Amino acid sequence: MSIIRRFLPVLLAVTMLAGCSKKAKTPEPTPTSAPAATAAPTPEPTQTPESALAMATASINATKDAPQVKDPLTWNEAADALMEKLLAEFGGEGMTLDAEDGFPYLLAVNRAANTVTVYTTDENNQYTVPFMAMVCSGGSDTPTGYWKTPVNYEWRLLMGPSYGQYATRIYDAYLFHSVPYYSQHKDDVEYDEFNKLGTIASLGCIRLAVVDVKWIYDNCPIGTPVVIYDDENDPGPMGKPGTIYTDPSDESKRGWDPTDPDPANPWDDAYETGTAIRSQAAWDQWDAEHENWLESLTPTDLQGWSTDSSIVGTRG
Repeated sequence: MSIIRRFLPVLLAVTMLAGCSKKAKTPEPTPTSAPAATAAPTPEPTQTPESALAMATASINATKDAPQVKDPLTWNEAADALMEKLLAEFGGEGMTLDAEDGFPYLLAVNRAANTVTVYTTDENNQYTVPFMAMVCSGGSDTPTGYWKTPVNYEWRLLMGPSYGQYATRIYDAYLFHSVPYYSQHKDDVEYDEFNKLGTIASLGCIRLAVVDVKWIYDNCPIGTPVVIYDDENDPGPMGKPGTIYTDPSDESKRGWDPTDPDPANPWDDAYETGTAIRSQAAWDQWDAEHENWLESLTPTDLQGWSTDSSIVGTRG
C-alpha cells in the first residue's frame, strides 16, 4: 500500500476540519437588551493523525463486515488491564508477560469475539503493547489456555480431508491456519467458509485470512506464546477488524483468498493488506518488509480445481 493511499484519508479529514473551523461573525448586542446566556458547547474529542489513519486503513478492504476500531489513545491502558486479568486466569498454567530473547510477540486469541490481538514488548520487555489485531474464526471446541507454539507447516492436512496454508500448531490438534481449501491448490479455497470469518465456524482451529496467518508464520518463531481466552463483550484493546466478501457466483475469483500475496491471485493487489487493525509500528513493518514475504510463498501449483461448494469439504 502506498504512502499516499494510506495518508489520503487523514489529509482529507484535516482539510474538512480546517474548513469547519472558520467562525461566523458575532453580531453586536443591542443597547436595549442583554445577550441571553448560553451554555458553553462541549468540545469534541480531538482525533489524532494516528487514530484517523488506523480507522481509515482498517476500513479500506472491509467489504462485508465493518471494523470496530477503538481509539488508539486507549489501546495501551486497555491492554494493561487485559493482561492483568489474563495473568490472574492463566498464571497457574505458566503464563508470563516476560519476553524471552528472539520472541518479540505474544498472540492473544479472544475465542468468543473471534479476534487475534498481537502484543509486542514495552520498555520493561513485557508483552503489553498492542501491535496488530486480526479477525479470525474459532470453534465451540477451541480450548482456552496458555501454550507455546511447537511447529509450523507451509500446508497442513486438515479434517475432511481439507488443507490449510501457513499453519502454526498451538496445542495438540489445534492450529492457526488459513480458511480451508478443498485441495492443496491456492485457487481452491472453500469460499463459503471464507465468508464466515469473524464468526464461530471451525472445528476448533483458529482460521485467519492468508495475509494474517502468513504474518504469524513469518514473524512468530516456534516457541511464541499463545493465550486463548473468552470475552464476548470486548474483542480486545484495538477492536475487531472487518471482513471481506467473496462472491460465490464469481468463478474467476471465488477460489482465491483475496489477501493471498501470490502473483497469480486475480484479486486486486490492494487486498494484500487484508483488514487487520495495525499500529503505526505494524504499518512501518509492512512498508519495510512485506515485499520480502514473497520469498516464503508456498508453490502456486495451480490446476484449476475450483470445487463447487455443494460438495462438502473439510472444516478445519
